[in-house]
Amino acid sequence: MAKRWVNRPEGSNWGDFGEDDQLGRLNLITRDKRLEGLAEAREGLAFCLSLPLDYPGGSDLNPRRKPPVLRPTLRSDGINFDVELGGDHSDVLCDDLAILHLQYSTQWDALSHVGSLFDADGDGVAEHVFYNGYRGGEHIVGPQDVADAGVQPSMKAESTSRAGALGIENMAASAVQGRAVMVDLHAHFGDAQTLVGYDDLMRVMEAERAEVEQGDMLCLHTGFAQVILSMGGTPDPARLHGSCASLNGRDAKLRHWITDSGIAALIADNYAVESLPAVPGDGCCSSLPLHEHCLFKLGLPLGELWHLTPLAAWLREQGRTRFLLTAPPLRLPGAVGSPVTPVATV
Repeated sequence: MAKRWVNRPEGSNWGDFGEDDQLGRLNLITRDKRLEGLAEAREGLAFCLSLPLDYPGGSDLNPRRKPPVLRPTLRSDGINFDVELGGDHSDVLCDDLAILHLQYSTQWDALSHVGSLFDADGDGVAEHVFYNGYRGGEHIVGPQDVADAGVQPSMKAESTSRAGALGIENMAASAVQGRAVMVDLHAHFGDAQTLVGYDDLMRVMEAERAEVEQGDMLCLHTGFAQVILSMGGTPDPARLHGSCASLNGRDAKLRHWITDSGIAALIADNYAVESLPAVPGDGCCSSLPLHEHCLFKLGLPLGELWHLTPLAAWLREQGRTRFLLTAPPLRLPGAVGSPVTPVATV
């Protein structure tokens, strides 16, 4: 098989974990790193880090993503919900299905979520390329007919898109368990909309005495998920788009630090980890510079809209920043993102 790339993007780690690697920086969560995470579980307390999956409510945060829909399954021609099994049996059964936009609420981005137009072949022509040289249209394939996208009245019974490489199932199979570090941006910036660059992040980490080492998962508490919860499922668009801290993806020093830090995953309780839209850039560039840097170049998964506030408060009270994080996504082959119900154990 021919090598998928001749050129690799500047600042990327393509090939460093193997020519066919699909895990990226999750490879840095070693057995020893999991043991370091387990050592942080001292009190036996567990925190659920997921929002209810029908939050934020509505589609003002992202018009392409809709709240989940629950429906009962069919039993013959009847409704298979609160139904008697019948005959000599006493059972009353409920069985349901979900129409689920996988990145509506608390989620992981798979490495197939964001790629780039990049000349990986070295022939002067940019292709649709994802982490480690996997290709759009070859490995990551979607339909040609708009009738095969979205939720429509007459839909095919089978899937119409698939990440045959870099799908979320690879992440699920790795278990995603290890040591995580909390950085409490909200304690320093409150609910004010704040663009956080390298210098700001370093000041906060120094104040928090938060240290990250290779293979740690970094969690940024901004308070945004708590703002979402406070609106009770009927969010105010102005607050949705005007609250809390987010990273400045255009800050080159910040991107270099993410590379050099060796973190295995980057997680926040805000909408996209980075500010969206990003601050203007010079010339042609990614509209999601941190997504491009992390997912496309480094194979570094991003967690978004996690509910970190109760855990962050407890850690602050205890003078701690580290904890055991267990956060596998759904093992759904071919998906480019997934809901997740992360558990922190302290």
